[in-house]
Amino acid sequence: MARLLRAERRAVGTRRRARALTCFYQALLVLVWFRKGEDKITLGTGFGVSRATAYRYVAEAVRVLAAQTPALHDALSGSPLTAGRT
Repeated sequence: MARLLRAERRAVGTRRRARALTCFYQALLVLVWFRKGEDKITLGTGFGVSRATAYRYVAEAVRVLAAQTPALHDALSGSPLTAGRT
């Protein structure tokens, strides 16, 4: 996930050291959120960022992960349930 976040930051032109957390720690923050379901205030406090930054970091990571998913048609065309159908 950190590599995907790094690629996203490069794509949008984010300068180095312009963010409160590195890509690794942003990925870690998001993985903690996925795993434990912590509220953003507690999560932000634990990582030393504000609630708003925690919200932005989680939203950005979810967008980056969602962009990696296959389209519905592509996912269904590879499904064993639809094998042989066109």
